[in-house]
Amino acid sequence: MNTHELAAMRRAIAISAQGLGSTSPNPPVGCVILDREGRTVGEGYHVHKGNSHAEVNALTAAGRHAAGGTALVTLEPCNHYGRTPPCREALIHANVARVLIAVMDPTSRGEGGAALLREAGVQVETNILEDEALIVLGPWLAALNRGRPFVTWVYTAGSDGLPNSNNERDVAFDEMRALRESYDLVVGDDGRIAEGSPAGHGEDFRTPVDWPSRGAVDILGALGETGARSLLVHGASEHATAFNAAGAVDQVIVYLPSTAPSWSPECGHLTAVPEGYRISDVTRRGNHVRVVGRRV
Repeated sequence: MNTHELAAMRRAIAISAQGLGSTSPNPPVGCVILDREGRTVGEGYHVHKGNSHAEVNALTAAGRHAAGGTALVTLEPCNHYGRTPPCREALIHANVARVLIAVMDPTSRGEGGAALLREAGVQVETNILEDEALIVLGPWLAALNRGRPFVTWVYTAGSDGLPNSNNERDVAFDEMRALRESYDLVVGDDGRIAEGSPAGHGEDFRTPVDWPSRGAVDILGALGETGARSLLVHGASEHATAFNAAGAVDQVIVYLPSTAPSWSPECGHLTAVPEGYRISDVTRRGNHVRVVGRRV
């Protein structure tokens, strides 16, 4: 691969995230098409279940310029007829010469899209920037493997780092709204489950929840059966702590308020992320520090 192809794959990874919160149970996928000279002539991503996949959207944008060119796609092109035709078929019909794939699809049926592309004479390369593509696709794959949605717990913290439900308003509204919209479902402080994206998913996700009689793991299993692949647990409620205590939280996002450069706390326990999580990202967000932790 040359540097332009690597840049194109990174572009495909970046635009794929625009489908987070609206593609489930399908994965969020991105695709970029290069022509024979290596120039970008089209790109696309998957928006909703039942709509065109990333490859078809990218090929539509590229038109005749896709012939003899290269398709860079974050997930192996699908190989079955469902609500849409298989993407490997669209790539073959467009006369694409090469297909570069970041992540192989464990749900691929039959021989797989990559195998049939090769049979049709298309050059296929796999595992291109796989680790980077998994930043977007990782939660979807984890949900498939576990049979339940990937769970993120987000909360604002007091100066000691512990959940504090009294300062939710301190975090920028736009930031919290954008976070909610990147998840299929959101559990609020009151325990109600709502759709995270305003685009909605229809009746597939209208699952009643009886918290007193059902544990967090059972609830997640039921939500997984509806097709939900990601769940945001919000705030410092008993429902959030119940998910965490059950070991069902995969990731935490904590907003820590600013503290003085020299400060002696009144309490004897300070923390950044809960016990059992490893810090994976730290950024400044206005008057807060945003800390992301993955379960060890």
